[in-house]
Amino acid sequence: MLLITLGCSNMKPVDYANTAPEFDLFEFFEGEQQAWGVFIDRFGKLRKRFQVTIVGTIENDQLKLDEWFNYDDGTTEQRTWLITRIDKHQYTGSANDIIGTAHGETYGSALQWQYQMDLTIGGSDWRVHFNDWMFLLDQNTMVNKAVVTKLGFKLGEVILFFRKE
Repeated sequence: MLLITLGCSNMKPVDYANTAPEFDLFEFFEGEQQAWGVFIDRFGKLRKRFQVTIVGTIENDQLKLDEWFNYDDGTTEQRTWLITRIDKHQYTGSANDIIGTAHGETYGSALQWQYQMDLTIGGSDWRVHFNDWMFLLDQNTMVNKAVVTKLGFKLGEVILFFRKE
């Protein structure tokens, strides 16, 4: 239990309430974005590099994000998110490969986004938890750091940079 507690962050979205620019998830992701990222394992070794094209459309008070991933090993992946704004600070979402419902909370320039998904690692499927922190740098640029855990143990981190077209 001590290891699980040590791995948890005390950061909360409300800690960023007075930061600017204000991050409006729907506003940032409407239209086309490009993202570039890496997955670094818990030992600090770079395991994957990838590029993502994202197209966001707003339909019936929902944000639909179509994402196309291209990995450095030649593999590709596609994900479609449907995100609903609950109130000024709360969001929920679902996607074709996400387990259950994703939950997000935004204040100021930060968004915390959490969800579970099954990943294939070394030929085995693992149910993992993503804890994403997105920080809006300006109206067209965002950085995202996601910690990936299983049963509270850190497997690695995903770092992404987004640029709105």
